[in-house]
Amino acid sequence: MNELDTKKIQAFIDKVDSLKKDNKLDLSSDQDLSIAIMNLISIEEHFFFTGAKLDKPEYYDLIKDVREMRKELLQKIIKQYEGEVWCISKHLLAASMRLMEVGTKALGRDQKTEAYDLFGKAYNLYSLFWGLNMKLIDPGEIKKIDDGALNKNDKEKNGVMGKLGAVVKKAVNCCLE
Repeated sequence: MNELDTKKIQAFIDKVDSLKKDNKLDLSSDQDLSIAIMNLISIEEHFFFTGAKLDKPEYYDLIKDVREMRKELLQKIIKQYEGEVWCISKHLLAASMRLMEVGTKALGRDQKTEAYDLFGKAYNLYSLFWGLNMKLIDPGEIKKIDDGALNKNDKEKNGVMGKLGAVVKKAVNCCLE
């Protein structure tokens, strides 16, 4: 990451910290809301599969109400977006949730290496969701230079998701009451 990128990220973190102090921004609530949205997406999927497996269309009818609730809640986090960022965001949350679930199952089978890998991928997708929606990244400016590097000055080579993960850890503290 070059010095300009580092300054941008630090300025963003300082702004978030300032807003938290003034109680104008509650990212911990937004994080909780994003987890609730993940679960609503899962509920939509379960109603679909239950309806199909049992050949009971009444389960399909339940999808509509859950979808409307999910859309309404997602608007609380994604206030402005361009192109397909809305849909991308929904899929980032859904994929993150599924990877967490598969990782948890792997952990239950004592497959820790696989589980930890899946948890890392889930967190990377979750960080990408926040990076897009907090305007931390401009997808048009991301170019592949070297494996995992953001630009030629990036010595850490953690890539976009690694950098976003670090920022999300600093900016979103779910333990604030």
